[in-house]
Amino acid sequence: MAKTGETELPLRIAVVDPPAGVRFRLQRGARELEPAVRTTSTALTFEFVVRVGKRPDGKPNFLGPFAQGPPAGRFVYVNSGTHAGQSGSCWTRRAKIPLTDITWALIDEARAKSGALETAIAGTGRDGGPTCGTVRRSAGWRVVGPATRS
Repeated sequence: MAKTGETELPLRIAVVDPPAGVRFRLQRGARELEPAVRTTSTALTFEFVVRVGKRPDGKPNFLGPFAQGPPAGRFVYVNSGTHAGQSGSCWTRRAKIPLTDITWALIDEARAKSGALETAIAGTGRDGGPTCGTVRRSAGWRVVGPATRS
């Protein structure tokens, strides 16, 4: 629940074309894992909510159990393989999706439309395994319809 001076912001991450047979989970806090809310043959979709406050420099401060890292460099983790609870997997990876590209203009637009912010990332890395490391070439964040899960 948002505190005074904060707002809740629904976010959606689509993991597009993940490698077959590899489990993906969204990291909540230090150890909890959340499954995708939708799975198709070509994508996994995670939906979650962050709280947004204001940093001293006026930029958004993303808060809550899904927001990882320092205030000026917040991100979320999408884990795969053993990091996603898939014992016996040959993969132990995490993709770090930065929240730093989310601006107040995007937040205000999402709120005005009662929508969510969405980005898409490639599920498969250059080596054929699950994407890992900091995702620098996502599709960017955009406003979409209301989230199906809060």
